[in-house]
Amino acid sequence: MPAYFDECATQFINLDPDSIIGRLSQGTSDAGFFQQLSSQVDAWRTQIIHLQRALAELAIDRSISDWHVLLEYPIPRRAKRIDAVILAAGVILVLEFKIGASDFDRHAIVQVEDYCLDLRDFHKSSHGRSIVPIVVATGAQHEHSLPGAGEDRVKPVWLSNSDNLAKTIKCALNQYSCDTGAPVDGLEWNNSDYSPTPTIIESAQSLYAGQDVKEITRCHAGTANLTITSETILKTAEIARTYKKKMICFVTGVPGSGKTLAGLNIVHNRQIHDGELGVFMSGNIPLVRVLRAALARDHSRRNRGSKSESKRKVSTFIQVAKDFIKAYIDDERKVPVDRIVVFDEAQRAWNAEQSNRKFGHNFSEPEMMLRIMDRHPDWAVFVALVGNGQEIHTGEAGLAEWGRALERRFSHWHVVISPSLAASSDFGAGALFPNGATSKVSITENKSLHLNVTMRSFKAEVLSEYVASLLALNPVRCKEIAAKLRDYPLFLTRDLNEAKAWLRERRRGSRRVGLVASSGARRLRAYGLDVKAELDVEHWFLSPEEDVRSSYFLEVPATEFGIQGLELDWIGLCWGGDLVPQGKSWLLRSFKGAKWQIVRNTVKQQFIINKYRVLLTRAREGMVIWVPVGDTSDLTRPPKYYDAIASYLVECGICPL
Repeated sequence: MPAYFDECATQFINLDPDSIIGRLSQGTSDAGFFQQLSSQVDAWRTQIIHLQRALAELAIDRSISDWHVLLEYPIPRRAKRIDAVILAAGVILVLEFKIGASDFDRHAIVQVEDYCLDLRDFHKSSHGRSIVPIVVATGAQHEHSLPGAGEDRVKPVWLSNSDNLAKTIKCALNQYSCDTGAPVDGLEWNNSDYSPTPTIIESAQSLYAGQDVKEITRCHAGTANLTITSETILKTAEIARTYKKKMICFVTGVPGSGKTLAGLNIVHNRQIHDGELGVFMSGNIPLVRVLRAALARDHSRRNRGSKSESKRKVSTFIQVAKDFIKAYIDDERKVPVDRIVVFDEAQRAWNAEQSNRKFGHNFSEPEMMLRIMDRHPDWAVFVALVGNGQEIHTGEAGLAEWGRALERRFSHWHVVISPSLAASSDFGAGALFPNGATSKVSITENKSLHLNVTMRSFKAEVLSEYVASLLALNPVRCKEIAAKLRDYPLFLTRDLNEAKAWLRERRRGSRRVGLVASSGARRLRAYGLDVKAELDVEHWFLSPEEDVRSSYFLEVPATEFGIQGLELDWIGLCWGGDLVPQGKSWLLRSFKGAKWQIVRNTVKQQFIINKYRVLLTRAREGMVIWVPVGDTSDLTRPPKYYDAIASYLVECGICPL
């Protein structure tokens, strides 16, 4: 979507402010925006006057004939608009005006830096350009700031008041024009492809606010992939409703490919429900807590309502799986309100033994869920989202339990599967029907139900393949793939403070940093990191950098249980002593009492490997891995094991800091 106003700078200077405001007013069809138009017009007029004056001053001693001015340029990922963009001498100036402000508040600085980072990463015509964020507090007494050059294409934030805006722009151009190319074409820039890759939290907020999945996720190959998958599930639901069928879809995907987003899209799709309700469920309690809190905060802010009311509304759409089961399982006459249920990480559903402990019923979680949904007299749809190599806890039944439940009792349900589940080699022991399905189960394969492109790491589509090769102890393949990870910084350090410093340097705008570690890395406590400490996930993922509970403080690591299904922009992975390479195999260990014990059970061995698979695929932009040095005086931290880990990671192409 182009800016509401764009014009060459020489023309802009001579236009009447009211004519510019008229064009700006025509640019928006947002009803809520029109309600605020009176105050907005005043802000626009002040902003236009300051910009015209600054550009006229600059035009006295330099040519601005190839400059371009854009006002109200939309940033869909953030559902906001940039106040002003000036394309000048090959440099992109991004201005955030605070009309009447006498100081430069932190929120404005974060906001304009976020805009610039998004342009750098997602706006095609901004790639390779120097992008300069400027906050203009019109009533400030400040002189303009003079930041350093900065290695990144997004330069440090400049601060200006209305009187020295021309001087600020001039200084910024003098400093950065040396690393730019040809002038930026205004028409091309304004109509350039903008393909954002939102976080799962941002995506959930946008969907809940009524945006379409096509608008919020227009990302490289993942765009079409995710859209087709969502549409396939919606068509399946339409068939079920029209022909009074009960259908179950199994959606597979690599880590970060958008399975959760596809599920949320189904729940929030207005067309398919037509009065019927849908619910998104997960056994991942931290994921549910974070999504609920994020949606409630955003809903309360947008609607200016109470947080408690927003939380109540959100809770009807996103539920913890065990709460759903408890509400229905004991009363067989009770039919669920929801017709369409999406269950995230379905391969992690409890087996019968674990379910008996949790619910007092001696049958598995898959069977319990299907029993509940089968009570609908006509139609129902169950969508099972399946991750590969994501089982991390004892008692998780795997996909085979879904297959057994369907064959034993629910063969009247029509099954639609990703082809990845038809071949047991793709999902190992977790295949849906390891021995082949019986003829009484109706199965349709649909290749659209597999998401094979990661969207989490928008700078590295091959990250999941790299991690799979690393955990498969295939360093040769890792090095081959590492060549495709040039835009995804991946470093190793033996110094925790160095890892923290590296992360703090990347804490720009609202981009989030944090530490993660395996729940089995118990001896990290010697370095002040206790993986057993309870994680306040809501504040860790959502609170700002000044909050000591937030991930920004780099004090409490999230384990695989806290971060599965979620992500951060930059991650510091703290490698423990539970996964150590030994030649062509892993030494897998569990810390019990005061010493390490070798894990020989093959299922538990896979859990440890899967923990690291989860942790290694949580970073969107880049990662530093810290491997401790160890201590010869501590038998639980022998340096030889940590040295083996570090050597192997270097062999896999990970560069030391």
